[in-house]
Amino acid sequence: MTDSRMVRSIAFGLFFLLLPLLGACLDQDSVYGDDRPEGEPPPAANGMVGYANVETGQTVCGNCHAQPQAMWSGTKHSGAWETLQESGHAQEFCEGCHAVSELGNAATEPSGYTSTGSARFEDVQCESCHGAGSEHMSDPAASQPTPSITVVAADGTYLNCAECHNGTHHPFVEQWSLSGHSQVIGFAADRPECAGCHRGQSTLLEWGVRADYVEKFSEEPLPVVCSVCHSAHDATFAGQVRFPVETTSIELHLCARCHNRRSVPDPNSSHGLEPHSPESELVKGEAGWFPPGADFAPGTIITSHGSDANPTLCAKCHVESFTITDPDTGDFEFQAVGHTFQAIPCLDENGIPNGATDCALSTTARSYAGCAGGCHASEEQAQGLLEFKIGQVEPLTEALIALLEEVDPNLDEEGGEIDATNPTFTIAEGAFFNYNLAIHGGDVKGSSIHNPRLIPELLEASIAAVIDEYGVEFP
Repeated sequence: MTDSRMVRSIAFGLFFLLLPLLGACLDQDSVYGDDRPEGEPPPAANGMVGYANVETGQTVCGNCHAQPQAMWSGTKHSGAWETLQESGHAQEFCEGCHAVSELGNAATEPSGYTSTGSARFEDVQCESCHGAGSEHMSDPAASQPTPSITVVAADGTYLNCAECHNGTHHPFVEQWSLSGHSQVIGFAADRPECAGCHRGQSTLLEWGVRADYVEKFSEEPLPVVCSVCHSAHDATFAGQVRFPVETTSIELHLCARCHNRRSVPDPNSSHGLEPHSPESELVKGEAGWFPPGADFAPGTIITSHGSDANPTLCAKCHVESFTITDPDTGDFEFQAVGHTFQAIPCLDENGIPNGATDCALSTTARSYAGCAGGCHASEEQAQGLLEFKIGQVEPLTEALIALLEEVDPNLDEEGGEIDATNPTFTIAEGAFFNYNLAIHGGDVKGSSIHNPRLIPELLEASIAAVIDEYGVEFP
């Protein structure tokens, strides 16, 4: 017998010998141990058990679930009560979200702190998301306090994370609801090759998350809810995100795990002449078809948006917070938290992001806060530069598509030089991909922002390649 097999055999033997004794860990005396400064939880707590020791921050749950307790203790949730008290504007109606209560879980009646006022329920502890733990303590096998990660019910009611992360000071769910992350694209969520980014359950599975939650095996796909990108237990990365955003590496960056799809032509796909979520490769100068004879190569044209000068890549522009105040009094009105995920969001009449995409490119219709925060000198400068780049790119797209229509009047319909169903890849198809890359998202605004130097170079090189290959002239 090998050493490793012998060790496993001894371990299994000891496990079964000790199995009858393990029940001792499940009586309440063993769970609380010596950490019982306040005795049994008050009956009014509705099954919540809270801290075993308020002073040390040891939760009752953590006496058995040691690793989650250790990880949680490094999160902002573990100090939520102190954060409120030190804020200078603590009020009673805030307390339910800074303590164990009926908010954030399945409880429907006042529970924990809101029903007892006991210090043992201060901070956002395990039960804030998992729900009451007393039944699980009494019979762990029969009662599992499994959390739900849905944030908005069918009737619009806020649930779980959203019950606290809402309102004018932290409107995460309101802004998320205006974003593409809140939408489920049915056909994509149902396709295995797409589900990793379009079905919340599949994204978590693909990212190695094995924890249980209510919706884990549901046939109803989740959108990209809070718990897809954020971990309730782990503060390794800022914002408790599952992967870093403070990196310029698209292999490591959280956003790039999905926003990095079909950035170059794929002759083996029926959609291979259309980019699909190419943003990460674009900012790094890798996206697009590089025509033969072009005097630049992939990765050589990187603007500051994709360089070390922008250390958080996507997050700097797409998750930018800014405060809206009353123009007459200067009083606070709204704290935008960047969760529409729009780089230059459209604003309503009060200056609050409204989720629209077709407003004017002015500094009154949009916020350029993500551009001016330490990069461009002002919002006005950023807006002027964007309009300048659009003025460069739009004529080039119009010229290229006019040439391609001369080469193949049917464009990407079957037959002719541009035909994704034909495995032979042509110059016209490469140029058509670059045209689609330039107008990805419906206009040239996005490509002009993501890499304002590469896109004009690709279009000019594509125009030259099409003219050289097919001998066409501008109509």
